[in-house]
Amino acid sequence: MLAELIFSLGDEQDTQKLAKVLAQAMPAGLVFLVGDLGAGKTTLTRYWLQALGHQGAVKSPTYTLVEPYHIGQRMVYHFDLYRLHDPYELELMGIRDYLQQEQNLLIVEWPSKGEGVLPTADLTLDIRVENDIRHVHFIAHHHILQQLKDAVDGI
Repeated sequence: MLAELIFSLGDEQDTQKLAKVLAQAMPAGLVFLVGDLGAGKTTLTRYWLQALGHQGAVKSPTYTLVEPYHIGQRMVYHFDLYRLHDPYELELMGIRDYLQQEQNLLIVEWPSKGEGVLPTADLTLDIRVENDIRHVHFIAHHHILQQLKDAVDGI
């Protein structure tokens, strides 16, 4: 059963703290990041990768569609589907191979562009900006949200 949680981020430090929480609660799985341009999806991903142990630059995969990161014993794939013309392009990229590797983390920006090919996410974060405050709407299975709720209460 899916559950929901809404959390507000006042500044970039809050985003960094949230990324640390996400790194602990969701070290693997399929995550969708939804939000308008400039909502902070890539910034959150950068902090998330750093919290997982990535050192170095985090490039936006706007033109490459996917950037791979080898972190510890897993791979993290950061997808940006903004420029995807047809969901079938994901099939040509071998999306099913990415999805079959359970220990990996797939973070997908603009998942609506892959509708019909992408499965349901383990966690969806819908980021909305209102008066310079980012409101993050989490949608996930109850046990994942409970972990996140307990952790974000401390932010």
